[in-house]
Amino acid sequence: MYPLYLLLALAIGLVVPLQSAVNNQLKHLIGGSTVLAAFVSFAVGTLALAVVAVFTQQKWSGLGQIGQASWWHLTGGLMGALFVFGTTLLAPRLGVVVMLALIICGQILASLLFDRFGWLGLPVREISTPRLIGAMLVLVGVLLVNFGDRLR
Repeated sequence: MYPLYLLLALAIGLVVPLQSAVNNQLKHLIGGSTVLAAFVSFAVGTLALAVVAVFTQQKWSGLGQIGQASWWHLTGGLMGALFVFGTTLLAPRLGVVVMLALIICGQILASLLFDRFGWLGLPVREISTPRLIGAMLVLVGVLLVNFGDRLR
């Protein structure tokens, strides 16, 4: 099962630039509003998840417990909205590769901290030398993507 998870993670990564480009085109179609393009994107995603929930027979009654959630439990949607809005806004301004290099760098740095300290109930994973080297290589990659043309 683990190799399938790896493939799913790769597929998600492959879709992110496509999502940015599609949402950018949607933005132009609906009058240039990044906010409304992100809204439509989330609305379609919400409908898709509802259909999947019905077909996979999810227990909708579990949603009755939502009133017991702390405020921060609900911030994932805000973070997702920031991601969709931000990528729709930034892709045409920075270029997809620069934007995603910076996003990936931020993800790697935050992920190292989440793994190291086990924040929000995640399992603790030590930051090994190979992981640090990998993070440094990502950072070097971000610098090359952003400033490599100036080195010529």
